[in-house]
Amino acid sequence: MSRILTVGVAQLGPISRAESRQDVVLRLLAMLEDAGRMGSDLVVFPEAALTAFFPHWAIESEQELDSWFETQMPNAAVQPLFEAARRLRVGFHLGYAELTREDGRKRRFNTSILVGKDGEIIGKYRKIHLPGYDAPRPGEPFQNLEKMYFEVGNLRWPVWEAFGGRIGMMICNDRRWPEAYRVMGLQGVELIVLGYNTPVHNPAMPQTDDLGNFHNHLVMQAGAYQNGTFVVGAAKAGVEEGVDQIGQSCIIAPSGEIISQCTTLGDELQVARCDLDLCTSYKTSIFNFAKHRRPEHYRLITERTGAGDVLGR
Repeated sequence: MSRILTVGVAQLGPISRAESRQDVVLRLLAMLEDAGRMGSDLVVFPEAALTAFFPHWAIESEQELDSWFETQMPNAAVQPLFEAARRLRVGFHLGYAELTREDGRKRRFNTSILVGKDGEIIGKYRKIHLPGYDAPRPGEPFQNLEKMYFEVGNLRWPVWEAFGGRIGMMICNDRRWPEAYRVMGLQGVELIVLGYNTPVHNPAMPQTDDLGNFHNHLVMQAGAYQNGTFVVGAAKAGVEEGVDQIGQSCIIAPSGEIISQCTTLGDELQVARCDLDLCTSYKTSIFNFAKHRRPEHYRLITERTGAGDVLGR
């Protein structure tokens, strides 16, 4: 019998700086309710889904910076989302900025959580590949200060037994790096969920601006195919506080094919039935790591090329 997991990708349109978390949660709830009516088991919300993407501007006051972060999850503002998940029996993935105290000091992370149908948190991930800069850049049309506001994630890339399969998480820029997929692929991941806030314009490489949507899908489709897994990417899209962000949130099959995609730059829900057993054929044939990556092959390659460190000898 096939293992069907019905997944909704819940794209968000722009969030203004003045919009409260309570107002944003109402938008999330509307899509969660729709997903429930459509038979969804799991809904994927974007990166930093509760606020405008504040790394796009410089913040001088630590008190103001802290106001963009969540100190606990759930909290009063998002509790209705957890209660709705329990009532509807629909789980969700949510990205947010996390402020915590660890090792005796204040720490900030770009974080996502996976929540089950019972409204309980199954797992947490913290973004590892932080793009942008660690100080403001005068003259830029907008900032990308993730290196300034966040620490590199310290939870690695675990995979959780959930929703009848093996689920993993990554966030935004992680999707561009093959090792993010591979680490989870080696753990048998069958569904990777992620959110992103990706500007149309890249000040560092403006010649690639027209390729933003292509590159977005390229990396997720390649990661899905090469690791025999479904991938669900949810965008914060549209013009947010002057920054134009790509959309095209999508659900990708282990074949690398896009099976559902958002077509607007606003709040939009798309749903697809994902047969997790489709992963098996790719994991046991073309991308059977144990069969096709034998240790003696690595020794031969590294001896001839000196690439031991790269290939993990």
